[in-house]
Amino acid sequence: MTTYIYDLPEWPQFRWNQEALVQRLAAVRRKQDRLIGKMQALGFSLQKEAELRTLTLEVLKSNEIEGEILDKEQVRSSVARRLGVDVGALTPKDRKVEGVVEMVLDATRNYNTPLTRERLFGWYASLFPTGYSGMRRIKVGTWRDDVDGPMVVASGKQVGGYERVHFEAPPADRIEREMTAFLDWFNGDDGTDLLLRACIAHLWFVTIHPFEDGNGRIARAIADMTLARSEQSPQRFYSMSAQMRQERDAYYGGLEETQKGTLDITERLQWFLGCLDRSLDEAEKTLASVFRKARFWGSHVGASFNERQSLMLNRLLDGIEGKLTSSRWAKMAKCSQDTALRDIVDLVDRGILAKDPAGGRSTSYSLIQPE
Repeated sequence: MTTYIYDLPEWPQFRWNQEALVQRLAAVRRKQDRLIGKMQALGFSLQKEAELRTLTLEVLKSNEIEGEILDKEQVRSSVARRLGVDVGALTPKDRKVEGVVEMVLDATRNYNTPLTRERLFGWYASLFPTGYSGMRRIKVGTWRDDVDGPMVVASGKQVGGYERVHFEAPPADRIEREMTAFLDWFNGDDGTDLLLRACIAHLWFVTIHPFEDGNGRIARAIADMTLARSEQSPQRFYSMSAQMRQERDAYYGGLEETQKGTLDITERLQWFLGCLDRSLDEAEKTLASVFRKARFWGSHVGASFNERQSLMLNRLLDGIEGKLTSSRWAKMAKCSQDTALRDIVDLVDRGILAKDPAGGRSTSYSLIQPE
């Protein structure tokens, strides 16, 4: 019979080699501070746009890790409504999407609010607003009861025609005392660096696996909540779930190794810090168009643009596909082609747009980026 870490006599007294982590911890903290500093230097509207992109990505990728694909536009619309961001026509609400977004935003917006059973039950109910997970009826407002057998944690990866089981969670009759210990620790302060606590919180919660479903998504929300505490900010500009999705095999493989090992979690902490480091790098790419907008508008402070020009310049900065012609401008800005051409010629004369080299039947234009 396999022995898991929760069976060990010293559970849940996690330990680690601080010296093995100190350099990476400091490097990640510097990168985290640098990104936050860059974002705080942006205007309010660009910060909101960056948040919209990040939170949309977070919700989509956290669900993808569990093999569930949500509609991107529904997620984006749901996040935009809550952030007060105008994204044009909003997609009709979907109860499941609304619930997932509600949980993620509650975790990060209210990061200093204590984590309680009632709050966790609320998140659980938000994830499953119909009371069903797929075709299976689940009980909300309570911990799992294991009436259908032990809770096994699997990633959906096929091994010999079966899902690969990574570990078996503690039996249901242990959950109440396990969650009491976890919540007491989470709401306290033992002096551990909050970046490390984010990893420990995720690992500890996912080990207990207190619900019938949704444990991974809730665990990642708890980790995000702790990262928000580390920054003392409700704004999210990078997505750990997106990076975990990219490293899904390592995410589950490392989790399995940890569950079957000792309470020395140095390797898991190293992986988590590395994943966080890479998520910060990816944020620079994800938010590239936001930074382009900041540079562009910063170099044109005081310049006057009409509403159509402002709209189209932002579209160009977002990186529209294909060539920009006067007819395309007219269609996107909802104006006549003559008006579109006047708008474009004005921007060409001001050195903001440039004619592309001749080619094809229609003249096209490109944005001149400031140095």
